[in-house]
Amino acid sequence: MSCRPSLLVLPLALACGGGNASPDDTDADTDVVRQTEAFPRCADHDPGRRPLFGDLHVHTARSLDAYLQGNRLSPADAYRFARGERLDIQPFDAEGRGTRSLQLDRPLDFAAVTDHAEFLGTLALCLDPASPAYEDRECVQVRDRPALAFVGLNAATAQDQADAQFPGLCGDAGADCLTAGLDVWEEERQATEAAYDRTEACTFTSLHAYEWSGGPTAQNLHRNVIFRNEAVPDLPVGYFDESYPEGLWSALERDCLGEAPCDVLAIPHNANLSTGLMFRTPGDGTPPLTAAEAARRAAFEPLVEIFQHKGDGECWPGSPVSDELCDFEKLPYNNLASANLGAKGEPLARDFVRDVLGEGLRYQSTLGVDPYRLGIIAGTDTHLGTPGATDEASYPGHGGAGQANREAIVGLPDGVPYNPGGLAVVWAEENSREAIFRALKRRETYGTSGPRLVLRFWGGDLAAGACEDPDLVAHADAKGVPMGGLMPGSGATFVVQAAADPGGASRAAVPLQRLQIVKGWVEDGEVRSTVIDVAGDAGTDPLDRDTCLLSGEGPTTLCGTWTDPDHDPSVPAFWYARVVEVPTCRWQRAQCLAAGITCPTQADGYEGCCDDEVPDTLQERAWSSPIWNLPEGG
Repeated sequence: MSCRPSLLVLPLALACGGGNASPDDTDADTDVVRQTEAFPRCADHDPGRRPLFGDLHVHTARSLDAYLQGNRLSPADAYRFARGERLDIQPFDAEGRGTRSLQLDRPLDFAAVTDHAEFLGTLALCLDPASPAYEDRECVQVRDRPALAFVGLNAATAQDQADAQFPGLCGDAGADCLTAGLDVWEEERQATEAAYDRTEACTFTSLHAYEWSGGPTAQNLHRNVIFRNEAVPDLPVGYFDESYPEGLWSALERDCLGEAPCDVLAIPHNANLSTGLMFRTPGDGTPPLTAAEAARRAAFEPLVEIFQHKGDGECWPGSPVSDELCDFEKLPYNNLASANLGAKGEPLARDFVRDVLGEGLRYQSTLGVDPYRLGIIAGTDTHLGTPGATDEASYPGHGGAGQANREAIVGLPDGVPYNPGGLAVVWAEENSREAIFRALKRRETYGTSGPRLVLRFWGGDLAAGACEDPDLVAHADAKGVPMGGLMPGSGATFVVQAAADPGGASRAAVPLQRLQIVKGWVEDGEVRSTVIDVAGDAGTDPLDRDTCLLSGEGPTTLCGTWTDPDHDPSVPAFWYARVVEVPTCRWQRAQCLAAGITCPTQADGYEGCCDDEVPDTLQERAWSSPIWNLPEGG
């Protein structure tokens, strides 16, 4: 495949006159040749950077599973929703009209539609009466028995990696599906280009993307593939083309990185459903990584999705590196099949981000390379085509492994273990593709569990009184590095700053409870961790459980500094920040209260209101990308 620009390519900008690079912005310095737009470009360009809120995990009706669950929204519809337009959503009636409607009270700054690569052409063939596969048994099921087709066709992505292949309806070597997929990918590209605000106002950024959806024996290996600009391959590479992550990277090297100005990164997600397969760790039975393999992985995958509709992936309760706040939005499943079927199974600790960050330090000690230098984002994984729909009270269900909502909804819109998902946040100089991709590459990112919390984090030779410094950003950038960076010297003072979500039409402002720093390091060959409260009060709890109302006032901003007394520059370590809101009502409690449900209940569809195994309150939060100390080892 060749890499070609999608629709419109701006003049190649080899020099960015007047641009201000952010700290540790190696991407801007080393591969500026891959730009397709000038930088800076936006009228409100801010060298100090500002938080942009988005969703990089979105499925529309072009994803087979979403279509089979009743979604009929297009990629163009998803971008319209992200920009603030009200849309009708599933279930759809016989005339194709959505029977519910939904709207964001605050538009997103950026989004990417990430439809599954594996079935773009398959679905197109099954819906086209002129296609050679239209009367194939599996295509008839797609149209007439979607629940059966959902199980049968999706099972193809659970094939063993050595045996993965296109469904039989795709013809020899998948040729018919690959040909049909070209038109669908072109539709995706056109929708993404049309949604991008190329004026100096820079109101919205759309990023070209797709999802590679390998899941051998239902162990999740999914990656969202995000492109820097409009130069993209002719067709996405899916699990049936390349069944190993390393094969995906090779294909991206061939079809993108070898064809400037194309540039790309991949983001693993749902590691909590991978049963140990997502991350290779010492002693897990797989061959140990070599230094070259570790460096390649770190280069292709600088980020990980820590939170989404299918649960939280920060840390597993009971792991040696856990703490009391790790028991948050944990799915009681450990692979994709168990999530779909409701068959409970306990995840493995090594599938969670904190453990994986620690394993990266162990590799650093032996290889001199950290393959898991992973920045943090979150997303929704919506299968309704509704990016950024994270409000608890209006949560519509997101489909995917959750409740399908293909037909009339009776009671709650999803199984109660699932949640509305989160948001990806980047610290960027402006709302443009170039600025956002640079931020993703340098890991100056964080994830939230849904609210629009603002979180900032620096480490280095910083002043203990930095929170009171009116020029905090300039001081911190000059003396340290922001989230995602490498510790610049022997100093280990950290500054954390957070602001509450101010609220909107559908969500009142919620006070902050506490601000923390999580540290991980290797000692005697074992990963250790500790959690330090740097601001706030862990006892603050103004929630009335009977009414879901908050009483009194609480802090809307927190700032704290902490100097690590045990920092040893020769020991690999990471630190990340976590900000936590006061308790609020979880989505099922809010919706059950609004419906007048009391427990025990006989109301059909509302049984989840009385499920004692799922908490009816939660503490929303945000997690920063780490700052690392990575001395040479091996």
